[in-house]
Amino acid sequence: MTYYVYVIGTTKNSKLTTYVGYTKNLRIRIKLHNEGKGAKFTRGREWKLIYSEKFLKKKNALSREYFIKKNQKVRNKIKDRWLKSIN
Repeated sequence: MTYYVYVIGTTKNSKLTTYVGYTKNLRIRIKLHNEGKGAKFTRGREWKLIYSEKFLKKKNALSREYFIKKNQKVRNKIKDRWLKSIN
């Protein structure tokens, strides 16, 4: 089975807000977030995928998700890389 760790982003007043999660199906999961059926934090916003990683084991995906969520330095690096790619 394949698992994905992802970072989605949304902008409001030029501020990029991100959310980190994991899933088995990336396309469907982002669709659910945008339909208001994702995590409570993500409801009511339009999200775009800004980063993802693929894992073969759920344990590894969960570990990486936790790492990205708790490590602001890594999260900021992901944000910066994405912002540079769209400018």
